[in-house]
Amino acid sequence: MRVSMKGDYGVRALVELAHHFGEGPTQSAVIAGRQSIPEPYLDQLLTSLRRAGLIRSLRGPQGGHALIRDPHDLTLTEAITALEGSLAPIGCLDDPSGCPKIASCSLRPVWCEVQAATTRILDAITIADLAERERAGASARYAI
Repeated sequence: MRVSMKGDYGVRALVELAHHFGEGPTQSAVIAGRQSIPEPYLDQLLTSLRRAGLIRSLRGPQGGHALIRDPHDLTLTEAITALEGSLAPIGCLDDPSGCPKIASCSLRPVWCEVQAATTRILDAITIADLAERERAGASARYAI
């Protein structure tokens, strides 16, 4: 599995929103600045995350973006699939009808294991976990 910049930046945006969960909307400029994401690209990602039902967006001077659910209930699997699509390492796992060798393929079970392992790892990590890791890393950098 290879995560694109879209997936990386999108998860970073969710982590930033997790830092502000329950505080009201966070403006795009704040998310972009704190996570080093170009704001025009961030706006595209936020649209994808909104369409996937992970965030809500409010317009206006008091507007911004916020997580719809508690970050403890939002897994990395959900975030990555919303941004990147399927976690399948090969297309035939999503559409077996497209493979003429499906019945005798010796690789398909391996790809199934890869997908299952990837999903298991990503399901075990929440956006709240990532936010906490980021907080811990920031406090370690500024320790006196």
